[in-house]
Amino acid sequence: MSSSIEWKVAAERDLMNLGSRPRLFVRGEGSHLWDDEGTRYLDFLGGIAVNCLGHAHPVFVEAVSRQAATLAHVSNLYTSEPQLALAARLKRLAGTGEQGRVFLANSGSEANESAIKLARLHGNPRGAQTILCLEGAFHGRTTGALSLTPKAAYQDPFAPLLPGAKAIPVTIEALEAAFAEGGVAAIVIEPIQGEAGVRELPERFLARARELATAHDALLILDEVQTGSGRTGRWFAFQHPDVVPDAVTFAKGVAAGFPLGGLITFGAASELFSPGTHNSTFGGNPLASHVADAVLGFIESEDLLANVTARGDQLRAAVAEYPIVSGTRGAGLLIGVTLEEPVAPQVAAAALERGLIVNAPAADVIRLAPAYTIGDAEIDEFLNLFREALAAVAQTQEIPA
Repeated sequence: MSSSIEWKVAAERDLMNLGSRPRLFVRGEGSHLWDDEGTRYLDFLGGIAVNCLGHAHPVFVEAVSRQAATLAHVSNLYTSEPQLALAARLKRLAGTGEQGRVFLANSGSEANESAIKLARLHGNPRGAQTILCLEGAFHGRTTGALSLTPKAAYQDPFAPLLPGAKAIPVTIEALEAAFAEGGVAAIVIEPIQGEAGVRELPERFLARARELATAHDALLILDEVQTGSGRTGRWFAFQHPDVVPDAVTFAKGVAAGFPLGGLITFGAASELFSPGTHNSTFGGNPLASHVADAVLGFIESEDLLANVTARGDQLRAAVAEYPIVSGTRGAGLLIGVTLEEPVAPQVAAAALERGLIVNAPAADVIRLAPAYTIGDAEIDEFLNLFREALAAVAQTQEIPA
C-alpha cells in the first residue's frame, strides 16, 4: 500500500472496529520501529511488555527459523523436545521443585482461563465456588478472565459472566473479610496491576494472601502475564517478597513476541488436572516452545535481569525531575510515570508525534515497558523525547511546568 490513506481505509473496511490504529509499522530493529512513511520511532512500550529483546533480535530470528524448518506443530496428542525443555526451564526459574507442573497455551487470557479451571477443580469438591479478584484488576478479555476484570465498561456488554467471581478492595482488611465469609476456592492477584496504572500492592498484601489462602484451603494464583519472564528484575514478581503461590500464569515477554502463555503449578495444585479436563490444540507446539526456551536462555546467559533492574532505577530517577511528573511506581522495566494532571493520553499522543511509543493505562499514568536490552543510547533518546512531549502538553494545557 502506497499511502496512509489507503491502509487506513483498508483497516476500517476489513478489521473489526476495536480501536484506533494511528500508525502502520513495517519494520523493527532493536528498540526502534519504522512506519510506512519511513519515520523512525523509539519503542518504550514493547508491544505492551512483550518484546523483551526488542525487534528482530538475532536470538529470536534464529530460533524461529531453525525450529520452523525442523518441526512446527504436532498437536496436543503428542509431545516434543522443545516443549519438554521449556517446561523444565520454567519450573527451575519459578522454583517449583520436582512436584511442579507446566501447561502451555497461546496467550495470557488462555493462561488465566486455565487458572480459573484449576480453581474450580480445587474448590468444587468442597463446595467452595468463590474466586476472589482485586478492584482494578485486568486478567483478560475471554469470558472467564473478563469475569475477574471488574471494570464495567469491559464487563457490562457481555453479562452475565462467570458466577462466583468477587472483586474486593486492595486492602488487607478487605482481604481478611472476604476469606472470613467462607467458600473461597481461590484468589487471583497481579503482583503489580499493569492496566490499572502500574499499581503496586500494599506492603505485606501478598504475604497475607498466602497465609489466608493456606488457612482456608484456597489457592493463591498469581497473574504474572505482564510481570513475569523477568520484567520486574526477577524471573517472577512473587520472588521479590518470596511468597510462593499455588499457581502462576505467564505470557507476554516469555517468547519475545511469539504467541505463548501458560500456567505453572506448585505443590498439590499440580495434581488437579487430569486427562480430559483441559488442553489446547496449539498449546506447547514445538515452534513456540523452542522460541521461548531460546529467549529465556539468552536472558539468563547474558544476565539481562541485572540490566532490567539497573535501567529501571536509572529511568525512574531521571523522569522524577521532569515537568508535570509527580512520581513513579513499578519495578524493573515495568514503570508507571504518574502525572500531576489527568493528561496521560495527551502525553502519549504528543510522544508518538515526536517518535516515541508509550501508552496511558490510566488518565494520569504513562506506562513504560521497554526491551531488557536497552542501554545509555536508548535511555538518552527516550529522556529527550519524553521531556519534549511533557513540556508540549504542559504548555497546551497551561499546566505550570
